Amino acid sequence: MLTLKMLRDDPAAVVEKLKIKNFDAQPIVDKVLELDAARRSYQTESDALLAVQKQKAAEIGGLMRQGRREEAEAAKAEVAALKARSGELLARMDEASAELERQLVLLPNTPCALVKPGKGAEDNEIVKTGGPEVVLPEGALPHWELAKKYDIIDFDLGVKITGAGFPVYKGKGAKLQRALINFFLDANTAAGYQEVEPPVMVNAASGFGTGQLPDKEGQMYHANLDDFYMVPTAEVPVTNIFRDVILGEGEIPQRLTAYTPCFRREAGSYGKDVRGLNRLHQFDKVEIVRVEKPEESYRALDEMVAHVESLVNRLGLKYRILRLCGGDMSFTSAITYDFELWSAAQGRWLEISSVSNFETYQANRLHLRYRDETGKTRLAHTLNGSSLALPRVVAALLEDNQTPDGIVIPEVLRPYTGFDKID
Repeated sequence: MLTLKMLRDDPAAVVEKLKIKNFDAQPIVDKVLELDAARRSYQTESDALLAVQKQKAAEIGGLMRQGRREEAEAAKAEVAALKARSGELLARMDEASAELERQLVLLPNTPCALVKPGKGAEDNEIVKTGGPEVVLPEGALPHWELAKKYDIIDFDLGVKITGAGFPVYKGKGAKLQRALINFFLDANTAAGYQEVEPPVMVNAASGFGTGQLPDKEGQMYHANLDDFYMVPTAEVPVTNIFRDVILGEGEIPQRLTAYTPCFRREAGSYGKDVRGLNRLHQFDKVEIVRVEKPEESYRALDEMVAHVESLVNRLGLKYRILRLCGGDMSFTSAITYDFELWSAAQGRWLEISSVSNFETYQANRLHLRYRDETGKTRLAHTLNGSSLALPRVVAALLEDNQTPDGIVIPEVLRPYTGFDKID
C-alpha cells in the first residue's frame, strides 16, 4: 500500500498520478489526512495528560508525608480522572489508526512515469514484436480440436471430475506439460534464480501482503473452515517468504523461481475467448520473483523482461511485448509488461506473461525492509513475472506447429519430452 508519508508530503501528486489509472483518489486521500490529523491530535493531548498525571502523582507523596490527607485524596481523584480521559483518547487514537489503515489499502499503487494514460487493453503500447511468421497448413485446427484429435487433453473429462476450466492432460499432453515446467525452471535457475517449492494454500495475511486481499478476494478459491486461500499465482507464497523480514546488506537482491498450480475463479468469464486452454480455473505456471534495492529495481525489471523474451524465442513462437496503460494495470503494479503469443489458428493474441515492478507497494504491506550501507532500514522493491504460464503457451505450440503429419515439438523441449512429434 502507499505510505502515509507519501500522502503527507504531496497529496496532490498522489491524486494526479492515480488519475492515470482512472482512479479518483481525492476522497480517500482527504479522509486519510483527516484521520492522521485526528490521531496526532489525540496523541498530543494524551501526552500532555500523561505529563500532568506524573506531576500530580509526585505531589501526592509529598502531601501524604505532610499530613495533608484531604488534599492528597483530591489529587488522587484528579489523577483518576486524568487516567480515564487518557484512556478515552487512546481508544479514539486506536480507532483513528485502524480506520486510517483501512482507507490506505483502498488506494492502488501509483504508476511510474513510463506508464501512459488509457482506458483499457486497446490503449496498451506495443514496445516490441518478434518470432517467426506462422504459416498454417490447409485445414488447420484450433488447439481444442487438436487436443481431441490426438487425445492429449480431455476437456469433457475435466468437467465430469470437477467442472469447466479443469482439463485433464493425457499421454504426450501430460508429458508436454511436465517438459515445459522443467524447461522453464532449468532456464530460470541457469539465469540465477533459486528454485523454491512453496505451499499452494496461503493464509489471509499472505494474501494481504501481496495485494490479492482485499482487492481480488472474489477471484480466489477460499477454504472457509481453515480460512486458507488457493494461490492464484506463485507470486503470493514466494513473495511472502520475506514478510516481516529485514534483509541485511549482503542479503539483497533476492531472486527466486517456483512452479505451482494456480487457481482462479475467473467469475463472469464466458464466450469464444475462454474456449479450450484460453482461460482456466486451474493451470500450471512457473514464476520469477525479485526483491531489489529501489535504485536497482528498474534495471532488474529490464533483465526480467529480457529473460522472458529469451524463453519465448527459444520456443520459436511469434510474440509481442506490451507496456500496459494505466487503465489496464493491476491494483498493485507500478508498471507492467505483458507478453502475448500469436495464435494463427484462432487469429488472436494470447497473453502468456506479465512482468511487473511494484516498487514499495507490496513491501509496505509485507513490512519487507533491508539495511542500507549506513545501517538504516528502507522499504525494498518487489518484482515478479510469469516465466511462463503454460495453458496459452501450449495452445500456441499446438496450433503453430501443426502439420499434416502431426504436431512438431520445438527442439529445445525434446530432451524433456523424449519425443519430437505428437501424432
